[in-house]
Amino acid sequence: MSRTYTPPGHHRTVEAFREHLRSVDPAFDCGEELLGPEGPLAKPFTVFGREAGNRFAIHPMEGWDGNRDGSPSDLTRRRWRRFGLSGAKLIWGGEAVAVVPEGRANPNQLFIDGNRLDGCVSWLEALHREVLAGHEESGVGGGWPVIGLQLTHSGRLSRPDPPPALPRPLRAQVHPVLDARLGEAANRPLVSDEQLEEVAGAYVRAARCAGRAGYDFVDIKCCHGYLLHELLGAHTRPGPYGGSFENRVRLPLRIIAAVQAACPNLGIGVRLSIGDVAPFGAGGDGIGVPEVEGPKPADLGFGLNPSDVAVPEPTCAEAIRYIRSLIEAGVEVVNVTMGSPYSCPHLSRPFTYPASDSYLPPEDPLRSVLRQLAAVRTVRAAFPRLPLVGTGYSYLQEWLPWVAEAEVGAGYVDFVGLGRMVLAYPRLPADVLAGRPFERRRICRTFSDCTTGPRNNMVSGCYPLDERYRQTPEFARIREIKKAAAL
Repeated sequence: MSRTYTPPGHHRTVEAFREHLRSVDPAFDCGEELLGPEGPLAKPFTVFGREAGNRFAIHPMEGWDGNRDGSPSDLTRRRWRRFGLSGAKLIWGGEAVAVVPEGRANPNQLFIDGNRLDGCVSWLEALHREVLAGHEESGVGGGWPVIGLQLTHSGRLSRPDPPPALPRPLRAQVHPVLDARLGEAANRPLVSDEQLEEVAGAYVRAARCAGRAGYDFVDIKCCHGYLLHELLGAHTRPGPYGGSFENRVRLPLRIIAAVQAACPNLGIGVRLSIGDVAPFGAGGDGIGVPEVEGPKPADLGFGLNPSDVAVPEPTCAEAIRYIRSLIEAGVEVVNVTMGSPYSCPHLSRPFTYPASDSYLPPEDPLRSVLRQLAAVRTVRAAFPRLPLVGTGYSYLQEWLPWVAEAEVGAGYVDFVGLGRMVLAYPRLPADVLAGRPFERRRICRTFSDCTTGPRNNMVSGCYPLDERYRQTPEFARIREIKKAAAL
């Protein structure tokens, strides 16, 4: 694969990486040496009424590996235990749990079964115990982690039935480009106002389960193209949940108020895509290009840049307005992300190697990382006292902790969120905090196999670097799929 950029792992010294970083954007920098246990990443910070003993957070990472009844499998439990093994003190949701079975993004996603709530509480408790057991094994001191549960409805991305069944999307608005990707399923009607109101009740029911199971907070997920995120950008939707800003934010704010009333001792966070771009697809040379359709493409999403929908709007103006509403509603922490891994993966999860259904990066992925970090800085400037979790760090590879120390140390962000990296190298945070050398062979190189697997109806995991997945027949299948996609 040809490149016009150097991946971070190809730099052999921090000086070389630092030169690359500053050449992409001189507003960013990193230190010349790691401070480890004496550095900013080791300092405690209070969130959701509890002290988190360090500044690492683990993002939700779905495995597409639950049981068909919505409960976790052995692979699910193993992944949650490894989240605890990281030593991170903020576990942001473990993974997205659908609030209704029809809101699953895949037929093996965890979901809350309204007819078996006691059983759901039981397996939620079991996953909570796995995190604590892994954390105890990590040897990282400073108290137990703060643990949340991410609640979601997949909306237009709903695919609750196994192939060859068609997807069952619940779209919030008409979107010419994204609808075209659904094929026949795009003929289904938009989700009705009555259905949305039923979904709100399901969020409350799921939050009660999380509270009973001992979680410290729930995340009302508003990111990555799922239902509440699409509603935020539903400019063309008629009725009380579309059009004006007040209408588009109505449902998530209603859900937050209802959860607060039903679960007064449960914290509330929001993972929010604060900026978006047009959907991208592969151009003739395989490099990603924006797919734009319609006279006002910025009306087809939340926080799109009206002057250029291929790049995020730098002031995050609409997101800032929404976050102000979230704070007034009682949201305590915002986890900042951008875009959607389904429509603009280069922005949402920067990579060197694309998934089998994706495209080559249209820009140096390091620039995409810095767009994420700059967005967090913008939110921090607007809300200096709001605790923030940042995204995009895994692409930095062995230089991740250098940049993380710089961003946390300067006060731009409070927690460094990790996703793909902990699938490959769960002990990375613990090693950084202890000042131990890295296990370079375990560092995520963004091969995207954790995405290629699910895109081809297999479970998600780090097939190249996690021996549990490398020994499966799926590993060979993924290699063949990627080889065919490269032809």
